Amino acid sequence: MKQFLTLIAVFSLFGCAEMQQVMNQFPQTQAMGLVDISGGLKEALNNGISKQVSKLTATDGFYKNEAVKILLPEELRKVDTGLRRIGMSALADEGLKVLNRAAEDAVKEATPIFVDAVRNMSFADARGILMGNESSATNYLQNSTSTALYGKFNPVIKNSFSKVGADKVWSTIITKYNSIPLVNKVNPDLTDYVTNQAMKGVFKMVAVEEKNIRTNLSARTSPLLQKVFAMQDKKI
Repeated sequence: MKQFLTLIAVFSLFGCAEMQQVMNQFPQTQAMGLVDISGGLKEALNNGISKQVSKLTATDGFYKNEAVKILLPEELRKVDTGLRRIGMSALADEGLKVLNRAAEDAVKEATPIFVDAVRNMSFADARGILMGNESSATNYLQNSTSTALYGKFNPVIKNSFSKVGADKVWSTIITKYNSIPLVNKVNPDLTDYVTNQAMKGVFKMVAVEEKNIRTNLSARTSPLLQKVFAMQDKKI
């Protein structure tokens, strides 16, 4: 994945002199046409980022994926315990589910932001990612897209709370909990919390796919991908 993120940007953004510099540093690329390299890396991009993002946008993409499932924030765990103690386990379960539903809805906004990050990658970024470790591409995306993702996710999640019924469910949950005698009342910012948890989930799944395509030859599902990622194998 380092390579496809790296060289898409290099070959689409820079001039002939800079492309020749890349080819001089990585002479094995001279055996492949620039069109083939660009096409192969774009294919890897689609098979990597888009594949994992689309999984998260499906129903239960977060809720039934233990790697990214959004759990309650610490200050609300006492709410969950309190509701279950008074026989309202079903309401507590529904509260957790709708938080994950909002994240699944919001993550649909991620792919265009990732594509923009690739297009804006500098030559220094590209070279560093290509020569970096197994999560360098994911780290680059996280560093270069987090602000944009938060700005995109936050209002979507706020709207999703209404769309999936989370606002009503959590209004009921908080009201019920705050009515329990002797408890400290709560009023959490769930929009901010779910926004950050959704972002963590996206990057975690991208990292899974990056590692897979780097280390598993069977994940290179076309002759073009095999050629492109052979460059990484030679580097190792």
